[in-house]
Amino acid sequence: MGKVTGFIEWPRTLPSKRKKVERLKDDLEIPLSLNPEEAKRQAGRCMDCGVPFCHQGCPLGNPIPDFNDAIYRGDWKDAYLKLSATNNFPEFTGRLCPAPCEAACVLAINQDPVAIEQIEKEIIEKAFVEGWVQPAPPSKRTGKNVAVVGSGPAGLAAAVQLNQAGHSVTVYERAPLAGGLLRYGIPNFKMEKWVLDRRLKLMGEAGIQFQTQTEIGTTLDFNQLRASHHAVLLAIGARRPRELTVPGRQLRGVVQSLDFLAAATDGELGNLTGKNVMVLGGGDTGSDCLGTALRRGAHSVTQLELMPELPSSRSADNPWPQWPVTFRTSSSQEEGGDRVFGWMTQKLFGVDGALTGLVAVQVSLQPDETGKMSLREISRGERIWKVDVLVLALGFFGPDAESAVTQLGVVLTPRGTVQVNSRYQTSVPHVYCAGDAARGASLIVWAISEGREAARAIDSNLIGEDSRLPSRGKHLHFGGR
Repeated sequence: MGKVTGFIEWPRTLPSKRKKVERLKDDLEIPLSLNPEEAKRQAGRCMDCGVPFCHQGCPLGNPIPDFNDAIYRGDWKDAYLKLSATNNFPEFTGRLCPAPCEAACVLAINQDPVAIEQIEKEIIEKAFVEGWVQPAPPSKRTGKNVAVVGSGPAGLAAAVQLNQAGHSVTVYERAPLAGGLLRYGIPNFKMEKWVLDRRLKLMGEAGIQFQTQTEIGTTLDFNQLRASHHAVLLAIGARRPRELTVPGRQLRGVVQSLDFLAAATDGELGNLTGKNVMVLGGGDTGSDCLGTALRRGAHSVTQLELMPELPSSRSADNPWPQWPVTFRTSSSQEEGGDRVFGWMTQKLFGVDGALTGLVAVQVSLQPDETGKMSLREISRGERIWKVDVLVLALGFFGPDAESAVTQLGVVLTPRGTVQVNSRYQTSVPHVYCAGDAARGASLIVWAISEGREAARAIDSNLIGEDSRLPSRGKHLHFGGR
């Protein structure tokens, strides 16, 4: 905890954001930083709550009251040590996590929660400035080698943990640069790529090998990979997108969200000046696409959402400490564009093979004869939008695992994710899976947590005894092996 009466004395305060007129001209990060005294006050709001439900909300089990107390006492290094013991990448979660810990904060019952996400970011950035974050090569190697397929948050977290345990780790990535969706699916205005590169450099200095432009299943056969490593971890994400199955889908100008965001990262998206852009989907990815289109000079940007607008506060069947299903406005949505709720796309139309418009009908949630809620069309006629670029941000089914299935014989679940047991083992011996590929599209903090837990299971099997890697929420303690 922080100060006993801190939550009474100090309101929740977040850092200022760069002015909209500035940030729309570049791809730099939006929030500024808290000054040290304000960070101390924010950490001091952590209550003596008895049962810290923030632990329940955090998939990593971060010792949140402990590092808040350390900051309030002015011991930033102790705060860093506590945070980094359970979270490999606070600089990622401190920028990108939707903070389920804050939703579960006891203070959130009737006040604004502790600013946990921002505090994590302040801790890790202070640690980098002070030089506390250093490469951590193991003191001894085990002679075992592990292949990690995919360099997103799950794969990177597993690689760090396995390397610390003394195993030789190679991370395989099909893209030109490592980072997975952290690089190609997250806009720079949410996390500038030097943040990622800084961490990857440390991982390389600690002994982790990265082999990019290597697509396992194509460039290198899965069975060859398995034969040359003691264990293989699939951390390939859930990149298989939901499709829009309406007439006109084949028209030029219709693009999937990850392709749109990756093109922006690579500098290949180009200028959207004069273009009418529509984003289908109201989630975080859709919001990222909206902000990206605004920065590329689009004439108009509309975010079209199938579901009705959410309530501004919790409903009776959505009590604390559940995740609050309420209306939110992202930094991108603050910048401009329109948000339209409760419309279902019926068809697309165009001229000479190029998209020029979209037709939709209004829908609402209504009970059927059994009482089950479903979307039904409202008889108010069609609406037509002028659209030159349509970005599909409809969510993701699961991993692109065809090669793993055909070459290795990996079994998938009925919903298309990789089937694993409680120890992250697939149906194939010595092949494991973690993150979105196994659980479906989820949060970055879940990916890191599963990468850590999978590494623990792999380590245990490789050494033939209980792993010395920490379990969820536990601190790392090695005496050498």
